[in-house]
Amino acid sequence: MASRRIWDISQRLGARTPLWPGEPDLLLKRIAEIGPECPVNVGAISFPLHAGTHADSPFHYSNEGVTSADSTLDAYLGPCVVADVRHAGTRLEIDDCDWAAIEGAQRILFRTYDSFPHDVWDEDFTAIAPEVVARLCEAGALLIGTDAPSIDPQTSKTMDAHHEVLRGDLRILEGLVLDAVPPGRYELIALPLAIEGADASPVRAILRVLEQ
Repeated sequence: MASRRIWDISQRLGARTPLWPGEPDLLLKRIAEIGPECPVNVGAISFPLHAGTHADSPFHYSNEGVTSADSTLDAYLGPCVVADVRHAGTRLEIDDCDWAAIEGAQRILFRTYDSFPHDVWDEDFTAIAPEVVARLCEAGALLIGTDAPSIDPQTSKTMDAHHEVLRGDLRILEGLVLDAVPPGRYELIALPLAIEGADASPVRAILRVLEQ
């Protein structure tokens, strides 16, 4: 049986990973190294929970929301649509979406970048209008994803898109890398870690060709 093609749509976590302004650096520390007295390499890592490709938990935008460890996993696993919306401006609006291509999808991943900015922080990323989120909720969506670092603008204090997600009980993936993925339908696998009390979790997000 032939294996199905896999696209890795995750950022690499390392010293060059762009981080939200003001967040602590990502640090990998080697605490043991292979040598005459040690048979293994052992490391420890410290980084913000919203670094790289990550899943926001509802606790991120509501004190009553569940944390990463308590999130159900159904939304993060299953058929999805990758939608190319690179023509959108600083915010993805209703008229920017090809609703016929999205129809029936429970997981929608939006590509906004021509080329993902792996080495620099982009403060002018494309956010998502709450009206788009509301329409996806009404259509039965479970998850919304983006290659941008957030679905709301960097300077937002009201987090309107996030709160629309909360009303619809959707889940969010942010910081995806979709450069190499043609628009269309795939299987998404992007499971958050079971981190107790966490407002977000890193994910290793992949897409697979759907089974025929």
